[in-house]
Amino acid sequence: MTHSLASDAIAVLHSLFDCCESTGASDIHLSSDEPVRLRIQGALRRAMPEIGTLSAALVSDIGMHLAATSLPEGVSPVERFQTTGSADGAVTSPSGKRYRFNVFRERGAVAIALRRLNDRFLSLEELGLPAELMECTRCPNGLVIVTGATGSGKSTTLATLIDAINASRDCHIITIEDPVEYIHASRRALVRQRQIGRDAPDFHTALVSSLRQDPDVILVGEIRDLPTIRTAITAAETGHLVFATLHAGDCTGAIERLCAVFPSEEQDAIRRQLALVLRCIFAQRLLPKRTAPGAPLERIACGELLFNTPAIANLIATGRSAQIYSAMEIGTKNGMRTLEQDLVRLVSERLIDDETALAQTRNREILRERLRTSR
Repeated sequence: MTHSLASDAIAVLHSLFDCCESTGASDIHLSSDEPVRLRIQGALRRAMPEIGTLSAALVSDIGMHLAATSLPEGVSPVERFQTTGSADGAVTSPSGKRYRFNVFRERGAVAIALRRLNDRFLSLEELGLPAELMECTRCPNGLVIVTGATGSGKSTTLATLIDAINASRDCHIITIEDPVEYIHASRRALVRQRQIGRDAPDFHTALVSSLRQDPDVILVGEIRDLPTIRTAITAAETGHLVFATLHAGDCTGAIERLCAVFPSEEQDAIRRQLALVLRCIFAQRLLPKRTAPGAPLERIACGELLFNTPAIANLIATGRSAQIYSAMEIGTKNGMRTLEQDLVRLVSERLIDDETALAQTRNREILRERLRTSR
């Protein structure tokens, strides 16, 4: 970009931030030769008229400006973008608000999606999450997994847990993220945050090197390949408390996915190892909240929570994952809950309707019966 184009792109970007923050929007969407759209209370709407339609050249300039913020010095965002077709990162607006972004190509043009992050670390209660999750922050070591689909709030949940440790423990926390979304200023803990692509080439390399940096707590933004999963389990086994995200639909699915990436001849050993190091799995979802007709759309958190009790550990070690769900259902005294139990709770509290609950369940007939008996 030339200096004038860069200045125009930055000025427009700052105007978009102002518009997003004044309207309470959660997301900004930019497309070439299209009106700017904002997601407000879950609905995608056109931005204020004064912003109007952005040209393909201007969207491209904004995209290259954003991409440059996520790359190491000396790396051309144009070359990287031409190679990969997308760029992830995070940026801070002039008002101090933090945004996560993805710049990508579509139909040969540049498009951009930005997500406004929370201004502060919310409590578990504010997020609508189980208070029992806080027990994970008190573990001296082990593996804690937060799982769910993209956009289900995993990063926000982990940020809340890391903030709780930062406020309460004298320890060294290392986060490995792509991108760094929430900035943690050191409080009682010393916090160091590494961004993939800028501070390290990939999750596995960053995780291996973190073990030589005297950490007590390690957050890995995502574990998805065999080397990273193996190193995360080893780190948990050697005295570190490891938090990580994983894409899986439920707690049992997370366990099976962790084990399935290993060669078949290793899976029995990995199950035994996982049974020893696993502390907790939380499978999170965001559901449309029940609102009055015409009211703005809202979302509410829902999920199932598994703690690795001796009974659960035995089922993991012996490969009897099919029985874990039943053990969770009778494990409420240990803080556990299944998805169906949480759906019944949300319906009983009139936070979601029956149709929303039935759309999420794995067994509609069982959930219908439980909803009938809960009334």
